[in-house]
Amino acid sequence: MRVFRQFHGEVRLSPKGCCYDGPVTELRTARLLLRPWRAEDLDPYARMCADPGVMRYMSKTMTGEESSRQVAGFISHWEQRGFGLWTVEEKASGAFIGRIGLMVHDDWPEGKHKTEKGWMLDRPYWGRGLATEGALASVGYGFEELGLERIISITLPENAASRRVMGKAGLTYRGRTRWRDHDVVWYAADRREWGADGS
Repeated sequence: MRVFRQFHGEVRLSPKGCCYDGPVTELRTARLLLRPWRAEDLDPYARMCADPGVMRYMSKTMTGEESSRQVAGFISHWEQRGFGLWTVEEKASGAFIGRIGLMVHDDWPEGKHKTEKGWMLDRPYWGRGLATEGALASVGYGFEELGLERIISITLPENAASRRVMGKAGLTYRGRTRWRDHDVVWYAADRREWGADGS
């Protein structure tokens, strides 16, 4: 069961942290809290982005400054679009474990639907079904609350773990393309079919 909640704050990002101006929805699943970014998330996120294992299928590892700039971009996306990538917190421990959510890629070449479900979890939380749990929540939110018609997900062909999560989250393989100087595969789910198989 997903629980939706909204709160209000003022948007800022500085070395000391970040907050929001306008409504931001939180999602709760059985084991996860998908919530807005906080100041204390910046350091664990920077450590995660500096881990070559975590970043294996991303463009590169990032410095702390680069990861902070990325978080600023995530917050700007929320301001501009009204949705975006959440921080993921493990409910049982309160630990920061990564990010999950929806991002619009205006440069996506395959059709008019450009909202991607994306995620990145820290290594200790792999292999426990948490990415699938969070992905299902974000896809459900995109269809049920935002009214999106299609949600996509993109990865490198060799990223077998992410491709499994895409399938478990109800997305199906749609093809290969060239995007941002990489050969990628992409998956998609359509709202009219969402839930037809019990998702």
